[in-house]
Amino acid sequence: MASTRILLSEGSSLSGRQATTTLGLAGYRVDVCDPDPLCLSRFSRFVGRVHRCPPMGSDPLGYLEFVVELIAREGFAVLLPTHEQAYLFASAPDRLPSTIGVALASFESFERLQSKVEFNRLLTELALPHPRTHLVSSSRELVKTDVFPAYIKTDIGTASRGVRLVRNASELTQTACDLELEGAFGDAILVQEALIGWLERAQAIFEGGRLVGSHSYRQVIAGPGGGDIAKISIRRPVVSRHLAELGQHLNWHGALSVDYILDEHGNPHHIDCNPRLVEPVNAMLAGVPLTETLVRLSLGESVSELPPGREGIRTHNAPGKTGPQPNNCESGGASGDGLDDLTEAWKNSLRCRSTG
Repeated sequence: MASTRILLSEGSSLSGRQATTTLGLAGYRVDVCDPDPLCLSRFSRFVGRVHRCPPMGSDPLGYLEFVVELIAREGFAVLLPTHEQAYLFASAPDRLPSTIGVALASFESFERLQSKVEFNRLLTELALPHPRTHLVSSSRELVKTDVFPAYIKTDIGTASRGVRLVRNASELTQTACDLELEGAFGDAILVQEALIGWLERAQAIFEGGRLVGSHSYRQVIAGPGGGDIAKISIRRPVVSRHLAELGQHLNWHGALSVDYILDEHGNPHHIDCNPRLVEPVNAMLAGVPLTETLVRLSLGESVSELPPGREGIRTHNAPGKTGPQPNNCESGGASGDGLDDLTEAWKNSLRCRSTG
């Protein structure tokens, strides 16, 4: 294990920083790829080097070429995508060196989870519980909404950039105007009922569609953009069953995380999905080694089913507010490269390649 070198795809997000910690404590050698030489993970004692790369959001092809050349030159054993880079790598698996270990599902499966519209359709197909949702394609349609409070969600974007809570008709009208000015109606917009309940999250690792293990926690204190300042580990067997069904349907391989609202009757309602591992320290402290298992999976090793974690494990980042509330926002994350920027830049680069 000590000789196993791992390259993290970024070091600016909390997910990347926590992955660094869990891997370092397990004895792995970790390097980080990030455009910011002073990124969050830079200050971890477990990081060997920070390799300064092109920003993925504005230059996805440049970022990809940098990572490919870095892997070939440095001889890393595992590439671990900790943020939206997983989407980029899944779109071009043949570009990655054959010597690198990486656990990724197919790009077609990624497409069903990266898009909020596609994820909502997938939940409907599988009859998995989620809040009442309808799609609109214009500001005229949007202002006809008469269910409040509601969350207005752009198809691509994190909670801090793509999700708006509207409590009344006045806020709805303002949101419609804002989206119109942003040109957001080029894609479908989701209008989703805001449920009263606890925001909880679940993380999972899959091997070729088989659920290897999962971990759930509840947001105790919310931070800016919908992220977690404080959380507590829980057990939600019903959510694990939902994850197993979702992963099997997509033949998912690698990490996957979902957000859901637990209502007053104890029923989960799924609201978002991240096709990657999100902030794994709480799972590690609860006895669920998700990051280590993902590394073993990346190396092609056989992995056994993980036992459920301990309940009541508390972790935190900083102060904020607490209590059950109308909640339907997804995890944001402190990454400098938004997925909406990446998607647009990636599409533009593909157009250039196809016409060049």
